Amino acid sequence: MGNREILPFNSFRVFTITAGLLSSVTLSAWAADDAATSSQPHPVDVPNPIYGDIQAPIKMKYLREQMQNMLQSQRAADHFTRFQGYLAERLQQSAGSNTGSELTGNGRLSAYEHMLRDPLQAPAEAEQFTRQLHKAIVDDPSGLGPALATASQGLDLGKRPARAFAKVSSPEQALDVVKKALEEARMAHARALVPLNKTEMNTMVSELYPVLVSQNQEGHTLNDRARGRALVDLIDKMDRQALIEAAEALVPLTDPKLLDQLKQLPADGNVSVAGVSGHVVTQIDTPAGAIVIGGKEPKTYKLDEMKDVAVVIDLGHGNTYEEGTTSLDRPVLIVLNLGGGNIFRGRKPGIQGGALLGVSLVVNREGNNTYQADDLAQASAIAGVGIIVEHGGKNTYRGVRRVQGQALGGVGILIGRGGENDYHAAMWAQGFGAPLGFGLLEDTVGHDHYYCGGLYITSYKKSTNSRMPKTPGYEGFGQGVGAGIRQVGDGGIGILLNGGGHNVYEFDYLSHGGGYWCGMGFARDFGGNSQRLISRTAWDGSPRTEPLFQRFGCGWGCHYSVGFLFDDGGNSLYEGTIMGAGMGWDCSVGALCSFGEKDHFKTTGGLTQGCGAQASLGVLYHYGNDAVYEGGTPAYAPPGISYHKWPACGGNFSFVINEKGKSNFSFGGQQPTRLEPEAGGPPDRPERRLFGRRFDAQ
Repeated sequence: MGNREILPFNSFRVFTITAGLLSSVTLSAWAADDAATSSQPHPVDVPNPIYGDIQAPIKMKYLREQMQNMLQSQRAADHFTRFQGYLAERLQQSAGSNTGSELTGNGRLSAYEHMLRDPLQAPAEAEQFTRQLHKAIVDDPSGLGPALATASQGLDLGKRPARAFAKVSSPEQALDVVKKALEEARMAHARALVPLNKTEMNTMVSELYPVLVSQNQEGHTLNDRARGRALVDLIDKMDRQALIEAAEALVPLTDPKLLDQLKQLPADGNVSVAGVSGHVVTQIDTPAGAIVIGGKEPKTYKLDEMKDVAVVIDLGHGNTYEEGTTSLDRPVLIVLNLGGGNIFRGRKPGIQGGALLGVSLVVNREGNNTYQADDLAQASAIAGVGIIVEHGGKNTYRGVRRVQGQALGGVGILIGRGGENDYHAAMWAQGFGAPLGFGLLEDTVGHDHYYCGGLYITSYKKSTNSRMPKTPGYEGFGQGVGAGIRQVGDGGIGILLNGGGHNVYEFDYLSHGGGYWCGMGFARDFGGNSQRLISRTAWDGSPRTEPLFQRFGCGWGCHYSVGFLFDDGGNSLYEGTIMGAGMGWDCSVGALCSFGEKDHFKTTGGLTQGCGAQASLGVLYHYGNDAVYEGGTPAYAPPGISYHKWPACGGNFSFVINEKGKSNFSFGGQQPTRLEPEAGGPPDRPERRLFGRRFDAQ
């Protein structure tokens, strides 16, 4: 971790008192013992995979039942029904593309609408979605096929089966599969552009990167919203289903068996290829582009000097890949490196499994690889497809904006199948879904480090909105976040999944399992001791110039959005300052659900730990022993609503539910009120604890 000041796992005290439940109102229920981690046989390339808490679905069922019972017992069920109806009404009113306000329906996804229309069921559906997606990726030899099938359905592009691998039994057959995949991908990419005329394509080529990336330092919006809106409309006009088909064509190239066959290709040829320093075995020209096969010795590929090359197959290790833009000039670029210890570096957009109006794939059969880029790189796409599949571990990724599993109008998927990886970015990264985008970062196993933030000063510090206090810190927008762009387009789907290990997540504003502006975001850690921290340094590793301050983190929804964070086990630490740890703001749903032991929820400011405000639902749910709740305003349902009309909006709904075991509640010196067990309840039911807050709205 270098000089990062990461808190040790034993840095907090664990107090043991009787288990309890906190909420804006209270309820009590007690369930079965914790489940053991699944011991199912593991697939190729994933040692000892973790599938999460096998009783998680049952625990989520209990969560919904408890919230329903609480609403009934406090005579708030009618208020919640009105709240749910109000959400549906607002979705209906804003469904058009021109509504007269900045809240419109362009780019809106049906899965998002479904979630927001049923707030109480949304956390359970999010748990099921993340669990099933993770298992499908882990159980597949590469994981790309199931990920693309999920992306297609989530982006309303149709339900599709996962693409199967081709059967190969020789290096020659494997090479034929590469040729066929390249041809299919080129044809599908061409179909994707058919709806656009020449002027529209030229507009996208010249404007996509500056308008949607380089001109911006604020995560929630663009400097030029009007041009951004026009570009999103052009992306929507594309045949986006054809983009999925182009990505599916590449799935067979991620098969470990095919890669191992390619490694057996003869290495005794010797040709000269412009842009390559080192031994090249051969170049094969095809109608879809040239295929270059590099020898086993280390070499340097200057990919942008290899204009006609669409595929690089390298038989060795220790290579350097410079630049490698994927765009209309070279719409498909595939790099299959069969050894490890490679360096990918560049400054241009659309490199390293990144694409701007193109389709890009990087596959490494072995680990110890380093990726260094600026913007739109490392499995990231705008109006295209960007994919990285790493079969080995100990890889390092470093980028700035729109990197590491990010998509705006397309698909960005980064799958790491080995442990001890380091992901480092500044904004719009690490499983980030922008309008019409599906961004996924899945790391299947190992002890990993994630960092997002530390470079751009947050727009909240510069805010002129008198209703929103100015606060210091950095922009983040990463780590399982789906976010729209105000006055431009509704949010996409952002997902961050980690298969287990002692992980550290550092992040700044609006990060880690969250949704913003009609988006949906998911973050889940399936096992191990994890720390979720405010970023300890600036992006470049220097000391922060901003105070340690974080706003919206760890399971949150903001402005008509849904966001979820799940942790399936271990001793975890959750840091934050304000508006996080299961926070809903402005017709949103935010939930943090943990099934671990000895978790520590540590916040220092207001509206944290299961809080809903401005007509929203916030949930913090812990099922495990010895949790510590420190600071914050747990289960606080603010009595005032200024964004929406009362009583039409229903109110604010806030829950902190702690089940099983002994926990310590320390909120600014306040302690829960001790109540006697309910009459007729199970004899072993612990006493209930009521934090002393009531349902209120206005």
